[in-house]
Amino acid sequence: MRGMDEIEHLKDFGLIEFRRYLIKDGFRNRFAEYFESFFPEAFEQMSAIVHGQFLDRWNPAGFTWIRGFHDSYERGRVSSNFYYGPLWREHRSRINEMLVDSDNVLLLTPTTPENEIPILPAVDPTLVHSPSRGVVVAQIFPVKPNNVQLFLHLAEGMFDKYRTLGVRRAGLLRTVNGPNTFPQHPIRTDGPFVVWLGVIENLSEFESHIHPLAQAAMPSLSTMESLRGEPELLVLDPTRRSRLRWLPSGVSDVNENETRRSTTGEAEAGPTARSQD
Repeated sequence: MRGMDEIEHLKDFGLIEFRRYLIKDGFRNRFAEYFESFFPEAFEQMSAIVHGQFLDRWNPAGFTWIRGFHDSYERGRVSSNFYYGPLWREHRSRINEMLVDSDNVLLLTPTTPENEIPILPAVDPTLVHSPSRGVVVAQIFPVKPNNVQLFLHLAEGMFDKYRTLGVRRAGLLRTVNGPNTFPQHPIRTDGPFVVWLGVIENLSEFESHIHPLAQAAMPSLSTMESLRGEPELLVLDPTRRSRLRWLPSGVSDVNENETRRSTTGEAEAGPTARSQD
């Protein structure tokens, strides 16, 4: 696939921030556009990656983004260089004036190398003008201390059922214990948590298959001895330039395919149209 061979060097991001922000009423679409216009490539240049950015479908103030680093040391180095650098210094006032809260951050790592978040080609903003395709689903499981492996074993059957329904697994992650190498940015310490990520083609697939399965599994999951609370389910709409999105199988050129969607109107209404702020 054209585009995939151009990102072969983007790999081994073993430390993940799952960042959930609250945005001031009426400013979320502007925040998302501002964010993805200036920041993803800056992190990539510093050897980090923005896996994707999303609008929370069930929370009109919610904006979630996922950032990857190679390791804990790199998180400290990259964060220091960025947040004390000229780009952030120029734009921080505009970003911060739209923010209500930015402290809901889980620091995660893949449960196995096979469960890393996939790196997809960047969206070409000169070609693609419609919102990204697909829906990202996240399940956050509060696990009892020392029970992560037990929970993963018990929950694997449910995750496998998702796959049979056409969900593409986009990561299976667990929280990391260790020092905060950039203490200016708080991270949650109320873990452990397990986070499952999946991508589906459209909202109707979620409503007809995935949501009923997730809801049906909630009672048994909640009574698992390995959990200490009820799981949280997030439905996330990829923004226009989110890397993590739905890509059709067998596409030879990622951005040309998305350009055709943009010009023919093939895609359903995207996040900006669906979530009027």
